[in-house]
Amino acid sequence: MKKPLQVGKVPPEILRQCLASNAITDPRVVVGPRVGEDAAVIDFGNSYLVAKTDPITFATDRIGWYSIHINANDIATMGACPRWFLGTVLFPEGQTDEALVRQIFEDIRSSCRELDIELVGGHMEITYEMPRTIVIGQMLGEVAKDKLVRNENGRPGDDVLLTKGIAVEATSIIAREKGEELAGTFDEELLARCRDFLTNPGLSVVRDCLTANAAASVHAMHDPTEGGLAAGLRELAEAAGCGIRVDADRIPVFEECEALCRHFGLDPLGVIASGALLLAVDPADTETVLHALGSEGIRAQAIGKLTEPSEGLTMASAGTVRELPVFPADEIAKLF
Repeated sequence: MKKPLQVGKVPPEILRQCLASNAITDPRVVVGPRVGEDAAVIDFGNSYLVAKTDPITFATDRIGWYSIHINANDIATMGACPRWFLGTVLFPEGQTDEALVRQIFEDIRSSCRELDIELVGGHMEITYEMPRTIVIGQMLGEVAKDKLVRNENGRPGDDVLLTKGIAVEATSIIAREKGEELAGTFDEELLARCRDFLTNPGLSVVRDCLTANAAASVHAMHDPTEGGLAAGLRELAEAAGCGIRVDADRIPVFEECEALCRHFGLDPLGVIASGALLLAVDPADTETVLHALGSEGIRAQAIGKLTEPSEGLTMASAGTVRELPVFPADEIAKLF
């Protein structure tokens, strides 16, 4: 047997090779599977249907809530409004009772209501040799044809903006999953604040996306998830066919995230980063977008630029330029 792959996303070079063999023959498929695009887009006549599926595998607490928001985020990055959700829930054999089933179902149902999404179907089962519960979500949304955002439309010279900061999801997961271990090092007030990162500053970027897309003609939007901000920046650049230059000193890192990552020896640039949104916009529109986001209470700032492909993927800090970091797996996987 060849060397097994590490926990996390399949390496992009393998995924790229797999996708190369998948020829799209249906002319109604506007956006198909591609590295760096967050969802599929299908022509439905007067509008586009946007479709996404994503599993929740790291988190165990509030897993139904995670599934709704993670999938809704990817719909919104295409400029679409999330509308309908289907969920597949796989429960572990020997560890599942009626109370757990009802708890996760209610978490999914109430989370749908938060975003005015209809729960329209799905599947639940007790699964042989499953070590823990996994939720696989499928989200559908719709968007007017003139408001679709495709990451391939990013262009050299675009400003790269980041909302909120890093890393919202990782901070919450670490505090929730490693609470007992952290209790001896950090005070309960800080840990409670970290656990609450799910809702404050919040995992959802739906409002970020819809606000920015209404304010200007956004060229690209992408939410960094597994692999952290570093992977998200690489995916954004690849989808646009561009290089990227990032100013590391301008990347907002939450103090709580920095403290927890330091404790476990993790790099904040490589931990799962849902809750932040990357945008590529024409420099002429940057202030308009930043103002619109700010008026909604969403912190955002420019952290870099898309460049010509020949300039590569780089990160500058204190006058030193280096290659944008690559993490073989999400840093948070080291904790599991």
